[in-house]
Amino acid sequence: MMRTRPLKVALLGCGVVGSEVARIMTTQAADLAARIGAPVELAGVAVRRPSKVREGIDPALITTDATALVKRGDIDVVIEVIGGIEPARTLITTAFEHGASVVSANKALLAEDGAALHAAAEQHGRDLYYEAAVAGAIPLVRPLRESLAGDKVNRVLGIVNGTTNFILDRMDTSGAGYSEALDEATALGYAEADPTADVEGFDAAAKAAILAGIAFHTRVRIGDVHREGITEVTAADIVSARRMGCTVKLLAICERAADGQSVTARVHPAMIPLSHPLASVREAYNAVFVEAEAAGRLMFYGPGAGGSPTASAVLGDLVAVCRNKLNAATGPGESAYTRLPVSPMGEVVTRYHISLDVADKPGVLAQVATVFAEQGVSIDTVRQQGRNVSSGDAVASAEGGGGRREGGEASLVVVTHRAPDAALSATVEALRKLDTVRGVASIMRVEGE
Repeated sequence: MMRTRPLKVALLGCGVVGSEVARIMTTQAADLAARIGAPVELAGVAVRRPSKVREGIDPALITTDATALVKRGDIDVVIEVIGGIEPARTLITTAFEHGASVVSANKALLAEDGAALHAAAEQHGRDLYYEAAVAGAIPLVRPLRESLAGDKVNRVLGIVNGTTNFILDRMDTSGAGYSEALDEATALGYAEADPTADVEGFDAAAKAAILAGIAFHTRVRIGDVHREGITEVTAADIVSARRMGCTVKLLAICERAADGQSVTARVHPAMIPLSHPLASVREAYNAVFVEAEAAGRLMFYGPGAGGSPTASAVLGDLVAVCRNKLNAATGPGESAYTRLPVSPMGEVVTRYHISLDVADKPGVLAQVATVFAEQGVSIDTVRQQGRNVSSGDAVASAEGGGGRREGGEASLVVVTHRAPDAALSATVEALRKLDTVRGVASIMRVEGE
């Protein structure tokens, strides 16, 4: 039996996502009511610019006083899509205090202060849902915290930023440079006027923090996530990856240590084999692998951003929260019982692809191989001027020289076996000090094998 009194919803923010949420709530009102068991009513919309025309929204609902809206006392659910830390944090906690549950798409706030928000929601007996904060329309948060609640997740690996994936995909498929690919992404609306949050990895790092916290039942903040962006990725890196049978992706990687006593979370560009499913994720799409002990490997794929996809996730949360409200219940809150420490990047075991500009003279390769040996890093392959030699032949090949370049320089590409990241970083620093190394052209990790 459907309840006749509507559940009242306050919308904070009416940009690309907020306006789409409002549109769907209006055009699909009957379906939403049938799914929830009660009608939902848009009771107010808080905006910064009230003079802007917002098609399909009753002007009487528009207000610039977001605080007064969430304090009304008759609001059942607050949808927060304004982003940023403040005033979003204060508005959310105020909503809890005045009887409303919250649906949020605010990855930055959740990655920075999720524990406090969860605590406030629990204190007041409210829901805090945020499926839209991680991967747009892709259902990922709920499967991790509900469907896999009885399993042990060991790894989450994926592409969680559509802008950077579009840029890297264009560099790979068309041969474009970074700046050219970024300009195309901007023209198509995939990149913001200021793309820093995307291309420097901040967006992906916030999502990684949220995913790691849910997957490993521990608290991970954005400051715990090692972060590197894609601004240093060059066309030469893309070509080198192709020569290895790889492509370059910006990856978010969250892992539980082999002994189960710590976790790591990192975001950085990496080469992955073309045979890996993530290599085929094109354009602005997202895809995430979840590796669990009982369930095995699960892949989630779809559009990770945009008004409609994100609004879909918001409305899914709205239905769930409203159902809980009708049943006088709340959904799953924070599960952080493990209290696992987050290990620094230096302890992560990974592989490196290192491109060096070296002097083209006898003995260079032997010197380079010695530096790797001194740091305890094993060489997998070495490539000179497009010619591959095995690591076992490194010293023997040192006197053989390589193809000559103008100015007496040669290119040397080294791919390592797995080693602690700290050892690999120390190796690179030691290589920079060699007189025969003119420069370290690029450094990139190799993942997904």
